[in-house]
Amino acid sequence: MKKITIAIDGHSSCGKSTMAKDLAREVGYIYVDTGAMYRSVTLYALRKGLFEDDGTVKASQLEAEMPNIHISFELNKETGRPDTYLNGECVEKEIRSLEVSSHVSPIATIGFVRKALVAQQQQMGKDKGVVMDGRDIGTVVFPDAELKVFVTASAKVRAQRRYDELQAKGMPADFDDILKNVEERDYIDSHREESPLRQAEDALLLDNSDMTIPEQKQWLLDRFHERTA
Repeated sequence: MKKITIAIDGHSSCGKSTMAKDLAREVGYIYVDTGAMYRSVTLYALRKGLFEDDGTVKASQLEAEMPNIHISFELNKETGRPDTYLNGECVEKEIRSLEVSSHVSPIATIGFVRKALVAQQQQMGKDKGVVMDGRDIGTVVFPDAELKVFVTASAKVRAQRRYDELQAKGMPADFDDILKNVEERDYIDSHREESPLRQAEDALLLDNSDMTIPEQKQWLLDRFHERTA
């Protein structure tokens, strides 16, 4: 069976990562969570005090720090899924906090941040056999990917999923705050100048508002087999 590149784009909290991780594990591909990479840069910037009081990024200082930011993924033997590491530290839990979620969109609009991370992502996927999810995988990172999927769901459904996820992890969560964050991220992601969120012309659209995780998993697996047959 030939190896292909799989690009999964879509809105925040619509289940892209879960779908991508499950597919990668099912077919033996490498999974790369590009959203986690931007979240890791955001966490680094928060720790270094690289945000102004109004939430804008101290861009020149962040640019100087970029060579010191190293992101990698290591398989968690207990979960069977990859965890995100920032400079050798597992930050999988920290990067999912609402604080990081509230600051990641401004980081993701910065050209030098995207350029640095896109280069890393393209290097990770140069030999194919990779599943990558994010906002611009099918349009910018891998425009020639053999399978492109654009995932969406209603804002309320996505906010509820995010709320449930945080509750399950024992982390503080307020549904209204999360819904507001989801809607703000949608606007910023689709209106930014640098690689705005959009569906690639040759991407398959999946609205999973009313789908279970097993249903999504099967839908994606069917599309994979169609492209690799």
